[in-house]
Amino acid sequence: MKLKRCLFIGIGLLTAFIVWTILLQYVDVALAGEKESRIGFATFNVWFHQLTGVNMILYLITDWLGLVPIFICLCFAVLGLVQLIGRRSLFKVDSDILLLGIYYILVIVCYFVFEMIPINYRPILIDGRLEASYPSSTTLLVLSVMPTLLLQIYRRANKPTIRVITLAFVVIFSLFMVVGRLVSGVHWITDIIASVLLSVGLFMIYQFLVCYMDNKKEIGGKENGVL
Repeated sequence: MKLKRCLFIGIGLLTAFIVWTILLQYVDVALAGEKESRIGFATFNVWFHQLTGVNMILYLITDWLGLVPIFICLCFAVLGLVQLIGRRSLFKVDSDILLLGIYYILVIVCYFVFEMIPINYRPILIDGRLEASYPSSTTLLVLSVMPTLLLQIYRRANKPTIRVITLAFVVIFSLFMVVGRLVSGVHWITDIIASVLLSVGLFMIYQFLVCYMDNKKEIGGKENGVL
């Protein structure tokens, strides 16, 4: 049941992201951005942007803190490399770490795709120019990486204290980054919503694959034990 739930939630969220992206191209589209850039759900987006205003200090803080999930990715890359060197075979590296590498690559691909094909632009100019805004790359990075940290700690650390500290860190950091990005005024609210749908959807698929591989190993272990 847990496997199916993760899979269905993941597929559902990714489907919702696709539908959300399509709707953004057709619903309430208006020239509402800088340099007369077009934006979908214009009334909603403009209302929220005017409500929060622009806070460049918060923008810079969340921008620099975006290095934290990148550092976490590097840590897992080092873990995978150490296993590869020690075990002398890519196929002997822990399956959840291999899947994690593929998952991170997929997140990076999503980032570059939307950088090359802008859906909309930021509500403000950054260094005097328009930048792609959809989905929020910082939010996507944070919500894609931080849950994997929690999952890996729960899988590899047995001490409750370490798990609780990690849980608190992941929740507080993620909330601060998402809310900070939302109210800093450098993104439309639809950008943040899209990032939440995409990142959580991808993570649920990753979690499904990890659980699936665990079950497969467990079944294989039992069969070998019988034989």
